[in-house]
Amino acid sequence: MKMDVEELIGRLKKRYRVNFFYRSRDPFYVLISTVLSQRTRDEVTYPVSGRLFERFNSPETMALADVKEIEDLIKEVGFYRVKAQRIRQISQILLDEYKGKVPDNMTNLLKLPGVGRKTANCVLAYAYSIDTIAVDTHVHRISNRLGLVNTKTPEQTEDALKMYIQQDMWKDINELFVKFGQEICRPISPKCDICIVNDMCPKII
Repeated sequence: MKMDVEELIGRLKKRYRVNFFYRSRDPFYVLISTVLSQRTRDEVTYPVSGRLFERFNSPETMALADVKEIEDLIKEVGFYRVKAQRIRQISQILLDEYKGKVPDNMTNLLKLPGVGRKTANCVLAYAYSIDTIAVDTHVHRISNRLGLVNTKTPEQTEDALKMYIQQDMWKDINELFVKFGQEICRPISPKCDICIVNDMCPKII
């Protein structure tokens, strides 16, 4: 018997405020911030994004920026040299191919360097309010651990969750599961004794 998803989401919402990760809904800010967040903790990503956008806040200014200056502004994030190159490449592509606008569809977002399905789904959900599920390692792990899905890859998890969870909950999944996964449902030594859904978890019951 599968878990009551509405009850699960309701409990997580009581504990974790859903703020859609970003201070701004500007699509360019969401896109670049999500690229910066790859393999980087949120508490690092937020101030770095803010500092970068204080200096360069549009595709036009970012495309003209010196890569070394971008590197200096984002050096706390993982793989900052690679990301600095990608950020400038993305900005130039947006200018050359999309009139400076961030695409609002999966197909074109995936054409941008450094953008995978998780990043693209974050842009669609948080910048354009499109109902979708951004699946990262937390979402993939927790969805399988809680028995919501039985999948091998994040792509399979995304498809399975969309079939199982009602659409108006999709945008909440990533942020709630990421916070839950960082605090309680950790990959190693999860804090099951203080988990707010341990009475629903098939690993415990």
